[in-house]
Amino acid sequence: MVAKVLSGALNGVEGQGILVEVDMVASMPAFDIVGLPDSAVKESKERVRTALRNSHISLPPRRITVNLAPADIRKEGPAYDLPIALGILACCGEIPLESLDGVFVAGELSLDGDIRPVSGLLPMVHHGYLEGVHRCIVPFANAGEAALVEGLEVIVPANLGELIKHLKGVRKLEPYKPQPEGDAVARVEEMLDFADVRGQESVKRALKIAAAGGHNILLIGPPGSGKTMLARRLPGVLGGLSFEESMDVTKVYSVAGMIQDKGHLMKDRPFRSPHHTASYASLVGGGKTPKPGEVSLAHNGVLFLDELPEFQRNVLEVLRQPLEDGQVTISRATSTITYPCNFMLVASMNPCPCGHFGEGDKCSCTERVVSKYLDKISGPLLDRIDIHVEASRVNYEDFEQARGESTADIKEAVAKAAAVQSQRYKNENISQNANLSGGLIDKYCPLDEECKAFVKKIYDSMGLSARGYHKILKIARTVADLEGCEHINAGHIAEAVQYRSLDRKYWS
Repeated sequence: MVAKVLSGALNGVEGQGILVEVDMVASMPAFDIVGLPDSAVKESKERVRTALRNSHISLPPRRITVNLAPADIRKEGPAYDLPIALGILACCGEIPLESLDGVFVAGELSLDGDIRPVSGLLPMVHHGYLEGVHRCIVPFANAGEAALVEGLEVIVPANLGELIKHLKGVRKLEPYKPQPEGDAVARVEEMLDFADVRGQESVKRALKIAAAGGHNILLIGPPGSGKTMLARRLPGVLGGLSFEESMDVTKVYSVAGMIQDKGHLMKDRPFRSPHHTASYASLVGGGKTPKPGEVSLAHNGVLFLDELPEFQRNVLEVLRQPLEDGQVTISRATSTITYPCNFMLVASMNPCPCGHFGEGDKCSCTERVVSKYLDKISGPLLDRIDIHVEASRVNYEDFEQARGESTADIKEAVAKAAAVQSQRYKNENISQNANLSGGLIDKYCPLDEECKAFVKKIYDSMGLSARGYHKILKIARTVADLEGCEHINAGHIAEAVQYRSLDRKYWS
């Protein structure tokens, strides 16, 4: 007799179906698991055997064979404990075989039969729902996560004994009802306001443009000039996530096992700020079983790299491909996994190791030391950062000035520009100016003859690369959107050029 139970596996942040087949025959007692299992899956037989015994179920002395199909996909983790146990129970006649028809099952078993949570459940149950599954059995701790898939009936038993009674019809469990959004415990967070930052109006303007168009930005300035303070206020001006973006971000955090509020989709854009001692594997993802790195955890949000030159150069270089493609592919001997990483890079740095370059006697760095410090950031990486802006030292007079634009004011302007872009690119599979490709730039950033002559002069005098030329046009498009202009003019281009000149000052 063969029992079949539906379960799932992960391929990056997408789920895929796994069929757990259990066969039990009269033969020498044995328990084998086949279908490319890893160590954690092979250990399932001991957890399952002990959990069944402690749930007062004795296995007959027979040969048990478990096949995880398809057999060419590597199976990892303890999520197959519960489907294996249910398959065995069906073969023994402890539960009706038909009670498992069309039901997705996943969960880890403790030795006493309790059902423990697993990571990455949301992508797996979502895939199952798309394949026609309308009922699932998952751990109670994963209930809110599974309930995010609308139309899916979620059963959440506390232990194996409770589940057996439910499947036999002795004591039915009520489907899980998610907590209403309004009753959820709100996350209390201090609102950081741009109006509290005195001076640095040019930096605020650059951050406003970066937020409106999704552009990467680099802040350069001495210590204490407010670079980090300004960067940490950026999430406050970004709009919320759409439903599709929320689902994508929540899947990434589900795979990483980092969902805090399992009953609700993530609504706020992620803001990740790894320390400069981070390795390249922690930044882009990795490990024997590759997990999402910081670039993927910042998907649809902001990745803030403070003290950029303090990161190891090889760590920074791995950012080049994710910045260009919006996804990162991690290859291992057993698998190749692709994670999404469409993020806005915000970086800050001092102009030299002491931070006082260009301030006369205050700078103690030699030319060689400054050059070595700046050379940690390569030209190709610098070229992928759209906006370069200098944060100068704040003068005393700046504290006497009136408060500038507030976060609410900037957010309103950014939202209007974002709405214009969303409408403009509704048929192009992009939503922001920063994502424009070469062909789309020609279509959506047309220039009149005066502007073309101006851009040609700039291109020749600055020795721009093709990427640098396209960056200027995309920034100019965003500036025009902020001003409500349909067409790009010379003023928009002139402002965009200002944000591409600091590399000539420091790196030439």
